[in-house]
Amino acid sequence: MNPEEVNRKPNGDMSALPSRSLWANKYRGATVEDLDPPPALSSRPTDSISTALLNAYERDYTHLTVVSEDTRALLGYLNIPRLKQLLKEGSVGDSDPVERAMQKFRRKGSIYKIITMDTPLEELEEFFNGGVDGTAAQDFAVVTDGARRFVLGVATKGDLEEFVKRRPA
Repeated sequence: MNPEEVNRKPNGDMSALPSRSLWANKYRGATVEDLDPPPALSSRPTDSISTALLNAYERDYTHLTVVSEDTRALLGYLNIPRLKQLLKEGSVGDSDPVERAMQKFRRKGSIYKIITMDTPLEELEEFFNGGVDGTAAQDFAVVTDGARRFVLGVATKGDLEEFVKRRPA
């Protein structure tokens, strides 16, 4: 079955159906695990910004998760490009705690898409393009176990693009 047939309505009309991603045919059943995301590196809210930056630079990470010191619960994340901008503007300093610069996850009234190692790449791409409810694009996804107890890694749009580039046609 070719991609056009997948999106065709029973009467042959394709106008109201969403188009399939140009990359979708390259995924061929691949999941987040096939991206081989690096292990998660988390900071604590009380860590210094300089420590978090050093950890991110050493591993070439663009996002770090922030977890509670006591419960290891996921509190938010550091977007390293945004953090560099905040430092440049003087909004935060190297010795400030991570909690001054982290972006907190909104827990109340928010629905989160669970991304696990078994999530198909088509779903991950959809998440990046429209978020959980289609209102906001996402730059990265926190990869957890199915019960959302452990942060296993972070997947970015760049990871998905690199996977497509190196996947044989």
